[in-house]
Amino acid sequence: MSSTLRTRVFVSGLVGAVIAALAIAVLPAGPASAHGNVTGPASRNYGCYERWGSKFQDPTMATEDPMCWQAWQADPNAMWNWNGLFREGVAGNHQAAIPDGQLCSAGHTQSGRYNAMDTVGDWKAAAVGNSFNVRLFDGALHGADYIRVYVTRAGFNPVTTALKWSDLELVSQIGNTPAAQWTAVNGGVQIDLPVALSGRSGRAMVYTIWQASHLDQSYYFCSDINIGGGGTTTPPTTPPTTPPTTTPTTPPTTAPTTPPAAGACAATYSVASTWQGGFQGDVTVKAGSAAIKGWTVRLTYPGSQAVQQGWNATVTAGGSTVTATNVSYNGALAAGATTNFGFIGSGTSTTPAVTCTATV
Repeated sequence: MSSTLRTRVFVSGLVGAVIAALAIAVLPAGPASAHGNVTGPASRNYGCYERWGSKFQDPTMATEDPMCWQAWQADPNAMWNWNGLFREGVAGNHQAAIPDGQLCSAGHTQSGRYNAMDTVGDWKAAAVGNSFNVRLFDGALHGADYIRVYVTRAGFNPVTTALKWSDLELVSQIGNTPAAQWTAVNGGVQIDLPVALSGRSGRAMVYTIWQASHLDQSYYFCSDINIGGGGTTTPPTTPPTTPPTTTPTTPPTTAPTTPPAAGACAATYSVASTWQGGFQGDVTVKAGSAAIKGWTVRLTYPGSQAVQQGWNATVTAGGSTVTATNVSYNGALAAGATTNFGFIGSGTSTTPAVTCTATV
């Protein structure tokens, strides 16, 4: 090959490589592949996302929910990527892969993103009865080779003690279960595993291992519970779709509302997160000074708005108006009680006018 020809080939290859690199650089960052998490009793990082995702910059979190506060400060992506707490290649040898004291972070998986989940302290605990369900959400239809649910032994105190393998007792499990056998929900499927704890009361932890079926991918979740604190089953909530992989740069915005009158309701709108081409809206509905049987919220945007998905409400869009009505389990509200729903919208986030109508 002549020196001239070699030069042309080299330059051509170099130009091609630069063009390819530039093409990759301008591609927008899309959502991570949806995986899953324990949504009831909520795992530590999903619970922090559920409670504070729409107000993650609110300083009151530091006093109202200090364990979530330290987690958000350590790495917000542990909450935004609530469905990515897994390890690969464990081959079923979970205790060898994850040291004592690191069970809630899956052995400092994902370059330490979830390390704050191991922090010992007074995490918010879900009130459960002696019989309750552990609900696992699967956003990617992986299904399971098996799911194992453990509860800490009597006398273990999660407020003061780091979790070890020897602290756990197996209380429920299922074997190979394809996603087709799970219950379909918006954005994926979910499955409930019953747990019965005779004679137990007080604080404890639930530890769930989900061995996904699509490859050797193991998920590990810590949930804090208060046994005998009321309740018998997992609330029938449906988690949202996978959030964006980057922490939102736009602070949440809240539409003003006035206190609801008797037999009425009010709604407060905020933006949980934004990304290129979309956003997540979050709405809190509050009953007035008298109980209500149902509610309808209307969000009127400056321009047309499309909704990709909603949860905890039936959400539809028509022109500039997004309409949300309660579902079966959150329509009836006592006086002053609240509930929450959310949705994924497309386009640029703008603040809508908000109205709430109650059924009495």
